[in-house]
Amino acid sequence: METPEQILRRLEFRIVRRLDGFLFGDYTGVFYGPSLDLAEVREYVPGDEVRRIDWNVTARTGRLHVRQYLEEKELTAWLAVDLSPSMAFGTRRMLKRELASEFCGAASYIITRHGDKVGAFLFPERTLVPPRTGRRHVLRLLHAIQQAQTRGHGRTDLAEAIRDLHRMLRRRSLVFVVSDFLAAEGWERPLRQLGARHDVIAVWITDPAERELPDVGVLTLEDPETREQVRVDTSDPEVRRTYRALVQAREERVGRAFRSARVDVLPLSTHTSIVEPLVRFVTFRRRRRWSSRGR
Repeated sequence: METPEQILRRLEFRIVRRLDGFLFGDYTGVFYGPSLDLAEVREYVPGDEVRRIDWNVTARTGRLHVRQYLEEKELTAWLAVDLSPSMAFGTRRMLKRELASEFCGAASYIITRHGDKVGAFLFPERTLVPPRTGRRHVLRLLHAIQQAQTRGHGRTDLAEAIRDLHRMLRRRSLVFVVSDFLAAEGWERPLRQLGARHDVIAVWITDPAERELPDVGVLTLEDPETREQVRVDTSDPEVRRTYRALVQAREERVGRAFRSARVDVLPLSTHTSIVEPLVRFVTFRRRRRWSSRGR
C-alpha cells in the first residue's frame, strides 16, 4: 500500500500538473459554485476584472469599486467519504475506495493550495478530521482515509451520515459527498436539506462491472455489507436483461435525487483517470459562475 506521501507525490505529478496546464496555475475558486452572496464592495485595485465594477457605488463615491462575493473569502470545504464495504470493489485501475482516496487527495491539495481549509467526515465509522490547511494536513487526511479503509464495515447508512454532517456544520461550506450511493432509500431528503444550506457536490463513484453482468455461467454473488449470497446463472439472457434494467432504474433514481436536491454531480469511474472529469466539471462550474455574474 502506498504511503500518504507517495500518494500525494503521485497526485502532484500525474493530476495536479495536468490540471495546471488547463488552469495555468490559477486555482482561485476552482470548486466554487454559483452562490452570489455579496460580502462587500471594495475599492478597485489593478488586476480586478472590469465586469465586477459596481457602477452605482462608483458613481456615488467618484472612485472605482468592485463587488466581492462571499465565496471568494475564506472557504471551508468538507469531504464526506463513504468507506463502507461496497466501496471495496473494483475491476479496473483501482478499487472504488482507492478512487475516493485519490479524489480526496487531489481536491484537498487544490483547496489548501489556495489557502483554504478542508476537513473530512469518514463513514460508516464517523471519523472526523477537523478542517485545516497546508500540505501536512493533506497528508494527515490521506492517512485517516487509509486507516478507515482497513476498518470499514457494516451497511451504508448514507441518510444518517448526511444528517450527522448537516447537524455538525455551523457555517456555509463546500461539501463533497463521495460515495457510490449504493445505499437504502431515505438519503434523498437529507441530501436535499444539506444542499439547501451548503454548496454540495456529489462525487458519484462507479465501476463498469456493476452495470453489466458478464456471460460466464453460474456465479455466486455476495453482498459485501450483509454477506448474503445468491447464485446467479449469468448465461441466461433474461437474467442479464433484468439486471441491466434494475441498474438503469437505480441510476435514474439516484440522478433524480441529485436534481431534486439541486446538487452538482462529479461522476468518477475506476476505469479512467480523474483528470478529464475534473476538467469538465471545473469548466462547467466556472462558466456558470461567469454567466451568473454577467447578468
